[in-house]
Amino acid sequence: MSRQLRFLMGALAAIAGIWMLAMAGHWYFESLTMTADKIQAYMNSVNFGQLTGDARARALAELEEKLNALSYDERQKLRMQHLIDGWFNQMTDAEKGQFLEATLPTGFKQMINAFQQLPDDKRRRLIDNTMRNLENGGGNSNGRRRTIGGTNAPPNSTNGTNSAPISPELEAKIRSIGLNTFYSQSSAETKAELAPVLEELQHQMESGRVIMRQQPQ
Repeated sequence: MSRQLRFLMGALAAIAGIWMLAMAGHWYFESLTMTADKIQAYMNSVNFGQLTGDARARALAELEEKLNALSYDERQKLRMQHLIDGWFNQMTDAEKGQFLEATLPTGFKQMINAFQQLPDDKRRRLIDNTMRNLENGGGNSNGRRRTIGGTNAPPNSTNGTNSAPISPELEAKIRSIGLNTFYSQSSAETKAELAPVLEELQHQMESGRVIMRQQPQ
């Protein structure tokens, strides 16, 4: 075998080895990334309704841990596909409250405090933008609102296909009472309905989408 041929074969082997290492690294890190599909597979493997005591608490804690590892886009996918309806609907009121608190996005409470510090006009515009984004991009084909687990709330017959992300009554209370006070005093079911709105609100604030300029008079 000529020296040139040996060099060529060695180079090809080196390239193949680098490619295999790159693919192995990609597969490894992909296996560490939590996705909505992995959460669905986990829930399908556990009969949550039949669990009691410590086994039920451990299963719920594992679900919370997985949810907290999701990216923003994967959390939205989770809701769009209604992947945790079954478990959420079987939780007790105490479990729902604990679950909602445990799965709040990082910095969620700081976001609410920061939101309350904004001037009234900027809070109004930010809420308007949040509602509009959810109506335009998060509506379901059956016109029903999404909650924390993707659970459907009753449709709003006046809004067509893409209904309001929350009921008009809840939106009015947020605007009049204040987000921090209203959220802290709400039931688990109300917090579940508010969750998509609050996550979108946080996403906008963290992305620098708060409108700082004055609107034309």
